[in-house]
Amino acid sequence: MCGIVAYIGPREAYPILIKGLKRLEYRGYDSAGVALLNGDLNIYKKKGKVSDLEEATKGKDTHSHLGMGHTRWATHGEPNDKNSHPHVSQSGDIAIIHNGIIENYGTLKEELINRGHEFKSDTDTEVLVHLIEDVQQNTGVALDEAVRLALQEVVGAYAIVIISKNDPTKMIGARKGSPMVVGIGEDGEYFIASDATPIIEYTKNVTYLNDGEIAFIKDGKLSVKTINNVEKTPYIETLEMNLEAIEKGGYEHFMLKEIHEQPRSIYDSLRGRFNPNTGSFAMRSLKEYEGKIKNLNRIIIVGCGTSWHAGLVGEYLFEDIARIPVEVEYASEFRYRNPVINEDDLVIAISQSGETADTLAAIELAKEKGATIFGLCNVVGSSIPRASHAGAYTHAGPEIGVASTKAFTAQVSILTLWAYGFAEIRGKATKEQLRNAFAEMETIPDKVKKALECEAQVIEIARTFSEVHNALYLGRGYGFPVALEGALKLKEISYIHAEGYPAAEMKHGPIALIDENMPVVVIATKGNIYEKVISNIQEVKARKGKIIAIVTEGDTKVRAMADYTIEIPETSEFLEPLVSTIPLQLLSYHVAVNRGCNVDQPRNLAKSVTVE
Repeated sequence: MCGIVAYIGPREAYPILIKGLKRLEYRGYDSAGVALLNGDLNIYKKKGKVSDLEEATKGKDTHSHLGMGHTRWATHGEPNDKNSHPHVSQSGDIAIIHNGIIENYGTLKEELINRGHEFKSDTDTEVLVHLIEDVQQNTGVALDEAVRLALQEVVGAYAIVIISKNDPTKMIGARKGSPMVVGIGEDGEYFIASDATPIIEYTKNVTYLNDGEIAFIKDGKLSVKTINNVEKTPYIETLEMNLEAIEKGGYEHFMLKEIHEQPRSIYDSLRGRFNPNTGSFAMRSLKEYEGKIKNLNRIIIVGCGTSWHAGLVGEYLFEDIARIPVEVEYASEFRYRNPVINEDDLVIAISQSGETADTLAAIELAKEKGATIFGLCNVVGSSIPRASHAGAYTHAGPEIGVASTKAFTAQVSILTLWAYGFAEIRGKATKEQLRNAFAEMETIPDKVKKALECEAQVIEIARTFSEVHNALYLGRGYGFPVALEGALKLKEISYIHAEGYPAAEMKHGPIALIDENMPVVVIATKGNIYEKVISNIQEVKARKGKIIAIVTEGDTKVRAMADYTIEIPETSEFLEPLVSTIPLQLLSYHVAVNRGCNVDQPRNLAKSVTVE
């Protein structure tokens, strides 16, 4: 949820921290703060955005070669100055920043209060830094050991960075359940961050900490050990991310940039993974787990939010193409309802960030039951791929906008490939069928590019509906998950209440809401149930609802009934979600812009949900 960045080395730390916090602001933007060590421990923090912090530090002493910064998404304690990070220990000598939740903070806090500790905030984080100092004072051990011993008493998730004015050449980072990357620069400089976006400008050499590992950086050297005191050799890898990928590139918002990047992101997600001439695959997950796939009992897809919607598309794909039973589960519910999982089940875990806490917990539960796990993620080196037996990266590139767009279409692209791969392994698809499917897949980037040409028309429609309070989204078949995703996008960034429904379910309740003020967005493209959707549109029109229809290019039937139509290129049903979702993304974006909403940083949301 929160974003952390830290630096130690020969450069001035403050400019690196501020720039890094701006790049991490998609992870949380309730408040921001920095701790700078230069003899004294100077801490500046402020409710609001990083820009508010910048304003608050004008004229202050920011000189330091060792510092850390934090941008917060509030969990414990409301967003205000006192609950902003960094937090300090009882003496004020030790400072900490934290991403995650300390679940047993209440018990720890009570014990510390009984030992004379006084707290200034409502956060769980402050409890942890007090605990570290308490351990150090009561045992006489060095800070390194005090951190390790304190973390053994902690229940919950954390990514933390700690500095102390008593040891001005040392920086400590640790993680459990929340991501952390260490960047190795030149001349003994090091960076610690929640993800690579603040680091890429300075170094491409990084190591990702595993759960339960602590990084100690002192005098230009890095060492890693577990909380059980086992030494580890850091694995150094090279980042493939480019700086340009995390800049807006001339677009007003990251979300708009990422919508327009989808022809490329879909292409990159599919590229090199199939041969359209031979009808063959080049996916390691299919090759290494062929026997497992051949004898599968069922597939369970777990995800949250947009990833759950991608999973629903996957359900249609796997059942339609590969004839495998599929269940799609909210990861947050799956882990708590004692699900029936067998060794011949395959669990596909979908997450853009690869760090979604509920999805990670669902994976661990399924692994305990003996299921095989395929991870589908966008971030290389993230926790879900490392916890999975196999899987695939989407190669969508960094997605900075909080509302997922290109992540959705990239996930659906891989699920489509897997569905055909599973079908071939199980004898449900011939080489000719595969070649035909691949030929169609190759057309999708161009069709998405064509669909993006509707933007001028969408802008006009958005002006008409920017002041509504509610909206319905309807679809059938493959269009139903798209309707759900379209409604979610509108809710997330414009704050208009919107719901997605199977079109036929409208008359089982939601039809009562329809009047002349209710816009109804309908996925009405040509397919096997086209005529059924037309009937549903007529039901809406009979109640004076306003229809915005997504239709196949050249459609005349729906155009005659709808108030507004947006055309997309004709596409096979199994690939249509990749194209029909484009105008819905644009619609939500332009409605939100018209309403003056912060599109990239919608209220109360964060990009990567690393806490329950």
